[in-house]
Amino acid sequence: MSRDLSVNLCGVTLKNPVIAASGTFGYGKEYSVYISLRELGGISLKALTATPREGNPPPRITETPSGNLNSVGLQNPGIDAFLANEMPRLEKSGATLIANVAGSSIEEYCTVVTKLRDAKIDLIELNISCPNVKEGGVAFGARPEAVREVVREAKACAKQPMIVKLSPNVVDIREVALAAEEAGADALSMINTLTGMVIDVHTRRPVLGNITGGLSGPAVRPVAVRMVYQAAQVVKIPIVGIGGILTGEDAVQFLLAGATAVMVGTGNLMSPTTCREVIRGIDSYMERYGVEKVTDLIGALRI
Repeated sequence: MSRDLSVNLCGVTLKNPVIAASGTFGYGKEYSVYISLRELGGISLKALTATPREGNPPPRITETPSGNLNSVGLQNPGIDAFLANEMPRLEKSGATLIANVAGSSIEEYCTVVTKLRDAKIDLIELNISCPNVKEGGVAFGARPEAVREVVREAKACAKQPMIVKLSPNVVDIREVALAAEEAGADALSMINTLTGMVIDVHTRRPVLGNITGGLSGPAVRPVAVRMVYQAAQVVKIPIVGIGGILTGEDAVQFLLAGATAVMVGTGNLMSPTTCREVIRGIDSYMERYGVEKVTDLIGALRI
């Protein structure tokens, strides 16, 4: 039996539902030594801002039980340098490209999204976990009202379909998901990292230079699956599941919970071929249970 792993995400056909998550795959150059970018459903590129960012002070990453804690701080060359230096190579890669956009103000989000209009980018992923400097540093994604505003304004500037990446550090993920949908989001990706902290008990100092960081990896997977399930109950737009996916069966959990596709993040740091193994694992699961189309798994949870 020939199995169909393709999915439709906001009108864009992905050959399989596995996307490399932003921040863990760079711009694909280093990973292309180990895996063809064409094998993937897509690549969510490292976050882009209007101007270059140096990121947070080191140390920036530390291991934790079943995951890691990072505070890289959106280090990137800026949108102009990306378009000049990285985009020509990516255009030739044959990969489905998702541009992750970050900002400290609505104006910055709109600047980056506008500059991507004529680039060969398939989808935009709006990272709303960024601190809004005009509102005292509270993340855009923390309150439904702020979500509506930033999504509405950024969507008005965009040419490509827009995925909105949700933070788990909220009171009710359903309210935030609905706010993004109402403001015009074409899809959601979730979850971003959970805020965490590690202390070196010998020095009595925080391990990370930024004190706190984002927790990712298998430790957050149950939280992510729960939030995807909850959001899928209230929105009609597609969801991309993220959180501790290392195997095909991990990915299938998200599909059953209601996700159309998944992103692999921390797994890439553990092995550069994790995405390939997840794709093969989904295919093996489908073979085992006689599933012809991967889309038949979306939302197929039995309660």
